[in-house]
Amino acid sequence: MLLWIELALLLACIVIGARLGGIALGTISGIGLVVFVFGFRMPPGGPPGTVLGMIIAVITALAAMQAAGGLDYLVGTAGRFLEGRPRQITFLAPLVTYLLVFAAGTQHVVYALLPVIAEVSRKAGIRPERPLSASVIAAQAGVIASPIAASTVALAGLLAGVEVGLPQILLVIVPATAVGATLATLSVAFRGADLAGDAEYQRRLAAGTITPPAALPTLEGETRRRAVGSCLVFLAAIVAVVLIGLFPDARPEYSTIVEGITETGQVEMGRAIMIIMLATAGLTMVLFKANPEVAVKGSIMKGGLVALISILGVSWLGSSFFEANQGAIVGGISSAIQSYPWVFAVGLFALSILLFSQAATIVTLVPVGLALGLPASLLVGSYAAVNGTFFLPTYGTVLAAVSFDQTGTTRIGKYLLNHSFMRPGLVNVVASTAVAMVLARWLLG
Repeated sequence: MLLWIELALLLACIVIGARLGGIALGTISGIGLVVFVFGFRMPPGGPPGTVLGMIIAVITALAAMQAAGGLDYLVGTAGRFLEGRPRQITFLAPLVTYLLVFAAGTQHVVYALLPVIAEVSRKAGIRPERPLSASVIAAQAGVIASPIAASTVALAGLLAGVEVGLPQILLVIVPATAVGATLATLSVAFRGADLAGDAEYQRRLAAGTITPPAALPTLEGETRRRAVGSCLVFLAAIVAVVLIGLFPDARPEYSTIVEGITETGQVEMGRAIMIIMLATAGLTMVLFKANPEVAVKGSIMKGGLVALISILGVSWLGSSFFEANQGAIVGGISSAIQSYPWVFAVGLFALSILLFSQAATIVTLVPVGLALGLPASLLVGSYAAVNGTFFLPTYGTVLAAVSFDQTGTTRIGKYLLNHSFMRPGLVNVVASTAVAMVLARWLLG
């Protein structure tokens, strides 16, 4: 009986925190922790320190690149590419969005790209709902495929103990999400009437309620040089992270003397990522004059801080609950997951809907999967199912796409769930998870 009370409290903290938004997911979890530890005398558990450290380092490097103008350069380049090919916008916009988010490791970059997609579509007479809905879903696919996204870094850190590294994760997730995003685009490529036959757009056009979008960021001279340089340094850091994952011997060995005994060791992958990303941020500030104050005040650092507090609170709360009830949980669900492996993927999908965070979902459920003794192939294959943030139309990129589409074709339906993103979102999750499961079983055994 007590287990169900504790579970109800855990879920209540998650639901209330998610509804309040922002850092509330972490702070409300703190209330639950007080009840668990001081009230129910449960073990305190603990947050994943290495995972949080890696996320902090990656966010710092991204924030430095943003302060140097690197993100503006990436968005501007992508936007001008789309503007030059308006008739292909439905297929090119999701592709460009996927690649942009993959390179940047964050969905924040799409906020500047969405109005470009909407306006290019409108001028070409193409229904903006098609490329906008597909691009939002492609962004979610791209972020879990990115080697420096918080969720991917978290998964790599958690799976380090079962000898599965970043390269193996990427070999599974990159092709799986590429297939998922492609099929999601095809599922809406011919959806609805073109603008010439759309009644709502014609009404808004006649009423004069449509306004031109903001101009794309333009960088010239020294500003452009710094922006391009910061992008190249960040790209080099990504390549370095992937290479040391592919070739573990590239990570340095060291020796320490403890009480006269020499002990040797090798730098762990998590710490190696932290070192490289912190150095990347430092080089960006020294070589390309990224202002530290601007980096701290930018949207990347703000969003990263929200993610860190959320992960800290909810993962700590989940850890305390699991440690107190490990025997009952393992005994209760291990047989079901062993018989029906897809149950774990469904769990990741469902929890991501509640948490609105891929990274928080990973650090909450993957430790449970490890404790259950689930094979690495199942954990990696299920990772593709963590993209349920589109399901409720309250996620930032979903709301932004709706607001940027002045034609009214991208919408939230009368019944809340019948919104523009449901079809491509479900297609992406189902297809990418199916492909990832097959690839993971083949590559990881």
